[in-house]
Amino acid sequence: MKRTALLMLALVLSFTAGFAVNSFFNHTTKQKYMKRVTGIGGIFFKCKDPEKMKQWYHTHLGFGADPYGTKFEWRQEADSTKHGYTLWSAFPDKSNYFEKDFMINYRVENLVTLVEELKKEGVTILDKIDDSEYGKFVHILDVEGNKIELWEPKD
Repeated sequence: MKRTALLMLALVLSFTAGFAVNSFFNHTTKQKYMKRVTGIGGIFFKCKDPEKMKQWYHTHLGFGADPYGTKFEWRQEADSTKHGYTLWSAFPDKSNYFEKDFMINYRVENLVTLVEELKKEGVTILDKIDDSEYGKFVHILDVEGNKIELWEPKD
């Protein structure tokens, strides 16, 4: 009887310890490898004449263009009821919105939490989160000083 009780106690303790260790590692892994970028939100580049550039792409490659550029619309694979788009946009070569000749905008989930994590990791955050009618935006620098825009859309 005593042996059975000790065996049961050992099994319960083993199960509990295993559950605790598993929970710890799963929690740590989820935080460390949380979903960050979900896609490319836009490709922005500088050119001498944005209107002429948009017209060329419209004429020769069939791009439709609004004042911001062209939206390539798509549906999310995991939930086809959710729509999204990737924006192609030409900026004047004198634009100060980004310094280099191009900037990539990445779609993300939960921008506020992501920015907190990036700060902990030592990533340079260039500005405060801007909450606009299109969603939340923030700019960061990569390891070589390229400006990157992170965007949490209001889908």
